[in-house]
Amino acid sequence: MEGTNGSSTGDFILFGFSDRPKLERVLFFVNMIFYFLAITGNSTIIFLSLMDPRLHTPMYFFLSNLSLLDLCYTTSSIPQMLVNLWGPRKTITYVGCVIQLFAFLSVGGIECILLSVMAYDRFVAVCKPLHYMTIMHPQLCLQLAAFAWLSGIANSILMSPLTMSLGRCGRRRINHFVCEMPAIIRISCVDTSRVEGLAFFLAIPIVLVPLTMILVSYGYIAVAVLRIRSAAGRRKAFNTCSSHMAVVSLFYSSIIYMYMQPGNVASQDQGKFLTLFYCLVTPTLNPFIYTLRNKDVKGAVWRLLGKDHKPLDSGGH
Repeated sequence: MEGTNGSSTGDFILFGFSDRPKLERVLFFVNMIFYFLAITGNSTIIFLSLMDPRLHTPMYFFLSNLSLLDLCYTTSSIPQMLVNLWGPRKTITYVGCVIQLFAFLSVGGIECILLSVMAYDRFVAVCKPLHYMTIMHPQLCLQLAAFAWLSGIANSILMSPLTMSLGRCGRRRINHFVCEMPAIIRISCVDTSRVEGLAFFLAIPIVLVPLTMILVSYGYIAVAVLRIRSAAGRRKAFNTCSSHMAVVSLFYSSIIYMYMQPGNVASQDQGKFLTLFYCLVTPTLNPFIYTLRNKDVKGAVWRLLGKDHKPLDSGGH
């Protein structure tokens, strides 16, 4: 069915990697494994943060929000992707496509701002440790998290309808495996410069400003760490922030490439693998990055298993 503006409201065909069926089979099993790990890891972080009183701190409150975002990322796209990779039909309904687009835009915006909030939290922890709990009080943490969620959702409420309303002249074949904004823009048959210009403009407060805040925060942290005289103190401060910087690097490197340039410039195959990276690989890696060297989370696991003889090391804070 065609709308008055020439945009189709029927099912979309997600072409993805249909021209490489062997790659589709490999991707199906790889994605299924990563999806299971992402769901398990992020659900565990949320569960431990809720159940263990010693993890009722600002750091783990924000980390739980990040894990919830990662769950939304993967759940909004990977099940549909697995169905399309395995079966002969590579379709998604119009409503399903709208939901995917809304989820990607909102969750991406929320995560950008949330990562800057987490950088500020680490800045206060390292540079103002004596005033940490006074500054990062529960009310402020709730306000910062609410601001991140509302900003990302507002961005998606604005951009999703504009993207879906672009005239497509009956085109329904999306050369991607998810309904992502750059892929939808590519199948438009009208001038998309205004939508792309607005997307770039909104990316300044949603992507670049939070990234600048992160870099400034870690600049102050680096100066503070260099002033610490003891090697053990410097190592503890570095461990406090290294996991967050790894997550920031993984997320921003892919998101900037995808959304800070016009939709028809990026290599389409590169775009597909980058989408896989930030909607599946990054959500899978985040729980491991945050917990592999984190004694607090390991201690929470031992206490949950009834083996509270493990010493608690606050080095993860």
